[in-house]
Amino acid sequence: MNKKKIVNDPVHGFISIPNELIFDVVNHPYFQRLRRIKQLGLTEQVYPGAIHTRFHHALGAMHLMSLALQTLRSKGHYIWEAEQEAALLAILLHDVGHGPFSHALETALLTNIPHEAVSLLMMERLNEEFDGALHLTIEMFRGSYPRRFFHQLVSSQLDMDRLDYLQRDSFFTGVQEGTISPERIIKMLDVHDDRLVVQAKGIYSIENFLVSRRLMYWQVYLHKTTVSTEQMLIQVIGRAKWLYRNGGRPFVTPALEPFFEHDVGWDEFKQNPAFLSAFAALDDYDVWGSLKFWVAHPDPVLARLSRMLLDRRLLKVRLENEKIAPAEIEERRRQVAAKWGLIPAEASYFVGYGAVTNAAYQPKDDAGIGILTKHGQVVDVAEASDLPNIKALTKIVKKYYFCYPKDI
Repeated sequence: MNKKKIVNDPVHGFISIPNELIFDVVNHPYFQRLRRIKQLGLTEQVYPGAIHTRFHHALGAMHLMSLALQTLRSKGHYIWEAEQEAALLAILLHDVGHGPFSHALETALLTNIPHEAVSLLMMERLNEEFDGALHLTIEMFRGSYPRRFFHQLVSSQLDMDRLDYLQRDSFFTGVQEGTISPERIIKMLDVHDDRLVVQAKGIYSIENFLVSRRLMYWQVYLHKTTVSTEQMLIQVIGRAKWLYRNGGRPFVTPALEPFFEHDVGWDEFKQNPAFLSAFAALDDYDVWGSLKFWVAHPDPVLARLSRMLLDRRLLKVRLENEKIAPAEIEERRRQVAAKWGLIPAEASYFVGYGAVTNAAYQPKDDAGIGILTKHGQVVDVAEASDLPNIKALTKIVKKYYFCYPKDI
């Protein structure tokens, strides 16, 4: 069987599947599941074109990794074939542990288990299945491989993950402010003292990258309607779980059931293979399918929230610079309870509040974006840039959201 394939990608053009191992990993059920998980969760409720998947993104990031390794080789950095394969697999699998709707339900289904930890666990299982062929991949993903620039290509302030998702999300949402030039940035990459750096002549591309990232967060990732919709989904899952454990027993798919029965923490998840098997079967369709059953459930909270999501009757949302006053929150809950005949605890499912933060660039130690000057020195981009707004991008901006029914 010919396992060297070419995939036609709308963002990057033709993407090559270079060898048999990568082909087999792409064809594995763990990876194929990503076809059924939207890259941007519920953002399609705001930007209808945002229906691309984690599968698209992972292949795109692998393609950019291949371009980056080719660039580094052309600048005299020796990279073994085994390192090339491991780096491609590390970026290919970096998001394999995402659950339904990507980040939206990361805390609603599991208890304090980040998707990176699940990705690593899945890589370890794949390593067993492929007789140790992913050992080097896991080292690079963890950051324990001695040549640390490989980990930076997978996870850093300027990794192939970010370069792909910014360009891809901009393309599918139609938000042109997020457009960057991944190929231009990659051509400027180099390695200095085993650290990934950018040549000085690439600084303007990096400035554009950071500004685009900040704009994409406010216009796409933290769009107030997206925040509202995700809160509704988190609330409906929370209500369904509460009912499941207290006699209401709403319909859930077999893959959802283990996570509805009780809260699953990391130790239990890691030690019991049944949880990983169930999680590896979960995708967006489990949730949408369950919502279609829940609209007929006798519980008024579950039924109403499910119907609102299915029909896109979303909560009104405000973004404020200051925390929402507790008195206003309680007043909205009282209004909801009175209008819909609910008790206060039930009304709270329709009134959400919290904070969102936007951090375009957060350098930590040597994990920032280093600019390699003509004199051979490495300077952080925030210091090297002559644009004052680049320094401003290192500050975390926090805003507070408040969601409640539009007709209240």
